[in-house]
Amino acid sequence: MLRLIVVFCFLPALFMACSPNNVSEDNSLKRYFDENKLSGCFGMFDNGHGSFTIYNSGRFSDSVYLPASTFKIVNSLIGIESGRVQDTNTVIPYDGAHRGRPECEEDMSMSKAFRLSCVQWYQQLARRIQKDTMQHWLDTLGYARRYGKFPITNNMDSFWLDNSARVTADEQLGLVKKLYFDQLPFQKRTQSMVRGMMLFENNANYKLSYKTGWGYTEAGHAIGWIIGWIEENNHPYFFALQLESPDRSYDMSAVRLKMLKDILKQYGFLEGRK
Repeated sequence: MLRLIVVFCFLPALFMACSPNNVSEDNSLKRYFDENKLSGCFGMFDNGHGSFTIYNSGRFSDSVYLPASTFKIVNSLIGIESGRVQDTNTVIPYDGAHRGRPECEEDMSMSKAFRLSCVQWYQQLARRIQKDTMQHWLDTLGYARRYGKFPITNNMDSFWLDNSARVTADEQLGLVKKLYFDQLPFQKRTQSMVRGMMLFENNANYKLSYKTGWGYTEAGHAIGWIIGWIEENNHPYFFALQLESPDRSYDMSAVRLKMLKDILKQYGFLEGRK
């Protein structure tokens, strides 16, 4: 457990309490992974109490995986901050290529591309940002640096998909927590816009904001992510759920959100009682 706490403590301005008393490991969550024939990890940070609940702490803090489409959070922040797009209404024209997702084959705004998770739109944005600017911001963020600095090579529009950039679940949780509180090194306007795109559910009981990801390891395993936060009674709780299946054809899109909500319900969320 000490190892996990040390990792958190090295994240500057993110985690103010770094003692064994504020971290608990919840092995009861294993049943959700087993039911879905998945391995993985989960972490939640209760901001009000400064406490962590973790399942599979070693994997959560130490194991690195491609971020896949969760990188759209960072790509969006850099695109807006650098002026490559003006705001989330900026439209990038369809590039004409067919990639098996007809819903993405049109001229599209950033907001729509984010919510549909259209890969080609964000690849075009990355090319607009260009290597030097992207590298500058990744270095500034310390992104994908769990085991050393990540350098972009000749994969400017795919490094978040091809297993060259890899992140831990605790990095992911730290990213969304800083984003929520305007603590990332971007203008508040930029961070507010990206937060707005992440809000998918807003009702009388809760607000649920997140970004999903789905990709493949070098061994061909399917990797799924869902990272973000839930708010109840104006109180934020931050989470990172990471999933893996050796079955490349495993349908992560059908499982990620349901599994997250199963865990949230176990913890008393979604009914406005927190």
